[in-house]
Parts: sequence; structure tokens; C-alpha cells
Amino acid sequence: MDVQRCCVLIPSLEPDQKLPDYVKELRTAGFGLILVIDDGSSASYQHFFDEIDGWEGCKVLHHEVNRGKGAALRTGFAYILNETELEGVITADSDGQHTVPDTLRLAAQLNHEKRELLLGSRDFSRHSTQVPPKSRFGNRLTSGIFALLYGRWLPDTQTGLRAMSREMLNDCLSITGDRFEYEMNQLIYCSGHHIEMTVVPIETVYHNENQGTHFHPIRDSWRIYKLILGNFFKYMSSSLICTLVDHILFTLLGMWLLPKLIPQGTTWLILGMRLAAITLVATWVARLFSASLNYYLNKSFVFQLKQSKGSALRYVVVAVGVMLLSSLLVGGLSALFGLRETDFANTLIKIVIDTILYFVNYRIQKNWVFANDNSKER
Repeated sequence: MDVQRCCVLIPSLEPDQKLPDYVKELRTAGFGLILVIDDGSSASYQHFFDEIDGWEGCKVLHHEVNRGKGAALRTGFAYILNETELEGVITADSDGQHTVPDTLRLAAQLNHEKRELLLGSRDFSRHSTQVPPKSRFGNRLTSGIFALLYGRWLPDTQTGLRAMSREMLNDCLSITGDRFEYEMNQLIYCSGHHIEMTVVPIETVYHNENQGTHFHPIRDSWRIYKLILGNFFKYMSSSLICTLVDHILFTLLGMWLLPKLIPQGTTWLILGMRLAAITLVATWVARLFSASLNYYLNKSFVFQLKQSKGSALRYVVVAVGVMLLSSLLVGGLSALFGLRETDFANTLIKIVIDTILYFVNYRIQKNWVFANDNSKER
């Protein structure tokens, strides 16, 4: 995309000289608009914004109080959508970590007709000497969890250098989160709405080991991980509740109700058949009830699906498929390693397999069983 059709949107809180220096370079590069959002900076920082606001091709919007990076980005998106006809938006940070060549690289790859999120990705590998250890660890951890739960490996989930077309702005305005968690919510939104996310390698720049950041390591990390893990914790809660219900019903049926309904025999054979019948009926009745409850909780509480056409059948298919796959994998690996029925290794194999399938089951339920059909439209 031609840079003259692009806006560079920069949220800023109490900046230093790196902000006007960066804006000057962006103006020289020919961007159609450089939009800076002053997110409640104190009076001693206003001279930076006043300087920028006086330059041609630049605009500064002010928040009277600090509202957070997410709120500042939404203010910028609304202005671009309502007050300009620009076709592309590139968000960048004000601390000098995003270079103009990288900003131009995203602009060149941006397609104004496509709902796509471009992510400027820094190098967090062990070979990079620019990244502080705590930043490398935090980003790798977040990337791993995101990949596990949302099925996409993004090497830099916390990058502020992102690009999107005008077609994406209404989506961006609907995304919640007022502070740093907004950017993670944007990734989750794109994942859930089947919007393509494209990684674009950029230069890795850290000044003074990122000491000038306004990111609060405890408070903001909590907000981010609460977003990533929140839905999965709901899924775990649903599973735990239904497991407890299953065991309670099995116990009540097997020890109290069914023994009264099934007549007691006199011989050991009849007694054995009676016990097998009680166990079988208690197991299936308890499992049927707990599975129905699990379906309802996942649909209404975990994935919050309003239209459930076909989801019940898909749920049954996945439940049966996972059960069969578990038995085949456990049995196959036990045979492969030459294990006997009494070997404790069988139990360990089952624990590993079922744990992996638990995450796979979550992904399948999220993306297929309880997928929101509306997310695939447009």
C-alpha cells in the first residue's frame, strides 16, 4: 500500500525526545497522517505534543486523564474511520523501539481490501543479544500458551507495531480492554473470528533494557494472562463440575437406587451378573447425565454460543472420537513398548495421552463444535 494512504497511530504517555524524532522521520517517509494520542500526560510533557501538533500531516488528540493504551488506540481508530479516508493504519509505540524502515515494511505488505492483521515480530530467540532476559522469558511463555490454546504460534505476542486495513477498524473498535491487555485481546479476537494474522520480521530494539516502559509487570501481566487463560479455566471448571457429578451419580445409583430396583439372586453367578448390571447401568446413566451437563455448560458458559444448530451432534462425534483415540493410542503404545497389563507404565501413558487429548478436545470444541458461525461471515 502507498504510504500516503496510511496513517501511523502512536499512543503516548509522558514521552521523551524520541517521540518527536520518530514523528519527524515518519513525515519524511511520506505517510499520509501521523496521529498521536496523548493519554493523559502531565503538563510538563505537553511541549512534545504541541511541537508535533504544529507540523503538517500530524494530529494530536488528548485524553484528559490516563485511560490506557487500549483506550488510546480506540480513540485513534475512531478518528481515522470518521474523520479521514485513509485506507491503512499502522500502530506504533512512542519509545523509539519501532524503526521507520520497519514501519514502511508493514505498509508495503498491507492490502487495503483484506481483513488481516500484520504483526511486526522481534527476534526473541537465544541468538538475539538485544532482548533483556525477563522480556525473552515472558514473551516465549505467552507465545507458548497462546499456541497451545489458540492454535497459532506468534513469536511476538506483545508487539505494538501492527498494521491493518480500514476494513478492520470496526473490528478493532469492538475489541475490549483499556490497557495493555487490548493487544492480546486483539489476537484472541482475530483467532476467534478467523482473521488472518501475518508475521513480519522487524528489527529488535530495546533502550536501557526497556526501563522506560509504562508496562506494569504484575498488574498488566495479570490482565494479559487472565484474557489468555480465562476461557480455558472456564472449560476446566466445567470439566471438574461434570466429573464430580458423574462420580456422585455413579455412587448414588450403584450403592442406593439400583440395588433396590434389581432383584438380588441366590447363587454366585446371579450375584455376579447383578453386580455387573448395576455397575453398567450406573456408569452409563451417570455418564449420560454428566455429558449432557458438560455440553450445556460448554455451550452456554464456556464458549457462550447463542445459536447451537448442529453443536450437539458435533459434541457427540468429538466425545466418541476422543474416547476411541485415547484407547487406541494407549493400547498401541503399550503394545509398542511390550508392556504387560499390570505395568504401572500403562497408567503413565494414559495420563500423558489423556492430558494431550484434553487440550486437543478444547481446541476442537472451540473451533468446530461451538464455533460461532457469525465469525466466518464478511
